Amino acid sequence: MTEGSGGGALSLVELAAMDVARLNGVGDRKLDALQKMGIRSLLDLLWHYPRRYLDRTGGSTVGDLRPGTEGLVLGRVGSVSSRKVGNRRSMVTAEVRDATGSVRCTFFNQPWRERQLQGFVERRTEVAIFGKVEEFNGRPQFTNPVVDAVGDRTGRIVPVYPQSEKSGLSTWELAGWISQTLRRSSARGIADPVPSEMLEKYGLTDRNTALRQIHEPESMGEVTTARKRLVFDELFRLQLALVLRKREIERSSLGHRHVVADDEGPAPGMVRRFVEQLPYPLTGAQVRAIEEVAADLAGPVPMHRLLQGDVGAGKTVVALAAMLTAVQGGHQAALMAPTEVLAEQHHASVRALLGDVSIEAEGTLLGSRPLGVALLTGRVPAAERRRVLAGLADGTVDLVVGTHALIQDGVDFRSLGVVVVDEQHRFGVEQRAALRAANEDGVVPDVLVMTATPIPRTAAMTVYGDLDVSVLDELPPGRTPIATTWAQTPEAVEAAWELVRAEVAAGHRAYVVCPLVEESEKVQVASAEETVEELSGGALYGLSLGLLHGRMAGADKAEVMDQFRSGRLDVLVATTVIEVGVDVPDATVMVVLDADRFGIAQLHQLRGRVGRGAAVSHCVLVTRDEISPDGEARLEALVRTTDGFELAEVDLDLRGEGTVMGERQTGRNDLRLASLRRDRKWVETAREAALELVGDGTGLDRYPALAAELALAVDDEDREFLLKN
Repeated sequence: MTEGSGGGALSLVELAAMDVARLNGVGDRKLDALQKMGIRSLLDLLWHYPRRYLDRTGGSTVGDLRPGTEGLVLGRVGSVSSRKVGNRRSMVTAEVRDATGSVRCTFFNQPWRERQLQGFVERRTEVAIFGKVEEFNGRPQFTNPVVDAVGDRTGRIVPVYPQSEKSGLSTWELAGWISQTLRRSSARGIADPVPSEMLEKYGLTDRNTALRQIHEPESMGEVTTARKRLVFDELFRLQLALVLRKREIERSSLGHRHVVADDEGPAPGMVRRFVEQLPYPLTGAQVRAIEEVAADLAGPVPMHRLLQGDVGAGKTVVALAAMLTAVQGGHQAALMAPTEVLAEQHHASVRALLGDVSIEAEGTLLGSRPLGVALLTGRVPAAERRRVLAGLADGTVDLVVGTHALIQDGVDFRSLGVVVVDEQHRFGVEQRAALRAANEDGVVPDVLVMTATPIPRTAAMTVYGDLDVSVLDELPPGRTPIATTWAQTPEAVEAAWELVRAEVAAGHRAYVVCPLVEESEKVQVASAEETVEELSGGALYGLSLGLLHGRMAGADKAEVMDQFRSGRLDVLVATTVIEVGVDVPDATVMVVLDADRFGIAQLHQLRGRVGRGAAVSHCVLVTRDEISPDGEARLEALVRTTDGFELAEVDLDLRGEGTVMGERQTGRNDLRLASLRRDRKWVETAREAALELVGDGTGLDRYPALAAELALAVDDEDREFLLKN
């Protein structure tokens, strides 16, 4: 495969070095406005894509507007007026007319609109108005619509650019400068470093054509063709950065070569004995994940794998198989959890799962000894801490479970072979790196990171793109279904409390979850402290209620959880502190108050606190008053399915990828056109293409132009951001 066309064509690096000030018509005031929009170079200008297009070949009219739908109309501004509404609010009103009628446009708290709209009247400028159509006194109305001045360009597709009205720059000014850039670049053309074979394989047009068609399309079909190529470019750069990072880790790190098979077949003795003594068979997904992990452990390159699975999918068993592989070979293993409660829960479940599994030990009477399993958190007493630290240093502690206490000064491992990081998104890069650097001889332990929050496939490829991914998409047999209902009426809420009383009478326990710890004057939602008082004297009078929230001291939290597990408390009223890691098999009811205040992932995690025993379990989502359409969609999805991966896709569709990619809004590599929701196919295509190009470990040595472009588009700050997320 050879590199795509280059020669004398303008590269993106060259365009990034050319200041917009060189364009005709860009004076000091307009240059300042462009810079405030983040446009400093000709590349920034070409990457400032239209947010929508006006099809002037057909035309939109006021007569086409229908209440309840989004509408777009082209016309001229008639009358403009403004007035105060109350003490602090302003309202600007304008009429926009075309040949079929007029539409009223109302703008609240945008006093600058009066000057803008009056200017359109004076200049007789045609405008495009876009927004949600409402009805006012029998006539169509827009409230706070988007306004763009488009000029008198008829009979063509007109691009409308973002932020133009706030910057004081018109759409046609931006379009003019972009057209000027394309025209002045046409003699040399714009370089396309993506190999021509790859473009042909994926049915993509060349970049020069794509940039012209996205800004100056002759049809909406050209827009589609151009967008496809430019979306691929954005995602391809992102995936190249992640795959190169993955290959860099693999090349630069020396890892342990663990023994993953013996004369009896796969899985050496200790792992086999562990699996055989489990009280249930492994699911097909667990077997597959253990095999994928074993393949990593057998190689010289340190494992860097993400294990994601739904609540109760059996991630701990897979993690233990990895850790026991290390211990079997004479190394140690560590499991790091984000909270003391979760670390203690893991420690208890690990000891229970291991049962009587022992390790071979020469010189002992029986030829074996019990596994050395320890807990290390901030709550461990000083004497026990000293014993654990000594055991880690001399190797008598084989497997340690802990919090960030594992990476504090004074913690020395004899030979750390495998690290498991649970809910890894709660740890910083530095904390994970500290465990990777725990061995004095420089040998990097294998790392398995786990999450119980199912991640959409495309998001996992992007956010965790430098990791291999194993998915547990089956639940172990015997897990009881959780019946989920949505209580929207006083009668339904009363039925929920009757359900709690009935389950407690049957020997079970219940959770009640609230969004806040204490009452707030700002928002009218349930608080845990207030709810305990109300339920104790009302709907759950006579039952034993406890309170748990994040502001409590660690010892107090542990005491409350012990009381709940042992049955001394019937009902636990809590905040989302119980979202992860709390395992009480006798709990069969989860009531979530003001459920619309939580996200899908949170609600799914909370629901996973029940259904952990043999009894049928229930989750009741309680709401009051009217809720948003997105809130309704979230709750309907939770009632419809308990499949965390399906819910993750719904969540991505509802929230968009902004929450996946984080809050960083600057940097050249922000996704301007690509969407993890709409472009799922292209995320996977870009990943495949990136692996094809750099999969042999040589990086981008054969593609210097592409390497230069990647260095420009994904800088060190971008890479650090991606790795932190």
